[in-house]
Amino acid sequence: MKILVVVASRHGGTWEIAEEIGRALASELGEYADVRVSRAEDVTTVEEFDVVVMGSGVYLGQWLEQARDVVGKHAEVLRTKDVWLFSSGPAGTPPKPAEDPVDVARLVVLAGARGHVVFPGRIDRSLLRFAERAVVTALRVKDGDYRDWPAVRAWAGEIAAVLKRTRPGEVRGHAGRD
Repeated sequence: MKILVVVASRHGGTWEIAEEIGRALASELGEYADVRVSRAEDVTTVEEFDVVVMGSGVYLGQWLEQARDVVGKHAEVLRTKDVWLFSSGPAGTPPKPAEDPVDVARLVVLAGARGHVVFPGRIDRSLLRFAERAVVTALRVKDGDYRDWPAVRAWAGEIAAVLKRTRPGEVRGHAGRD
C-alpha cells in the first residue's frame, strides 16, 4: 500500500507533524506500507498512492494556498482514494482561537476525506511575519510548542487501524468509507 503524507507548512511546525504521522504510519503498518512525506508544492500527482493524508498550517482561518491547490488540482483522483485531512493552528493554553480555527468543510467534500482533525501548533515569534505577529499578539498567545505528540501518533494509529481492515489491492472509494 502506498501512502502519501502531504503538507503545507510555512514555518516548519506542521511539517514536523507530518513527519511524525509518516513515522507512526510506517511503524504501525510495517512492510504492508510504503510511506512518503512530501511538501504540497512538490506534489505533481496523487494517482500512484492508495492513501493520502494531507495537512496544512492554518493562517487567518485558512489552509495555506499550496495545500488548497493540491486538493483543487487533484480532487477527482483524491475522491477515489482513502483521504484524511489535518490542520495545525491553534496555540496557547487554552488554545486560541477558541472557536474552530479553520474552515475546511469545502476541502473535506472536494477530497472525499474520511475526516479532519485539528492539532495545536507551535508559536515562535522570531519566525513569524509582521501580520502573523500582530494576530498572535492580539490573541495574547505566548511563544511555545503546543503540539500534542501523543494525539498526533494516536490519530495516525487510528488511520492505520482502518487501513489494516482493508484488504491489500482493494479498490477504495466512497462505498467503503466509515
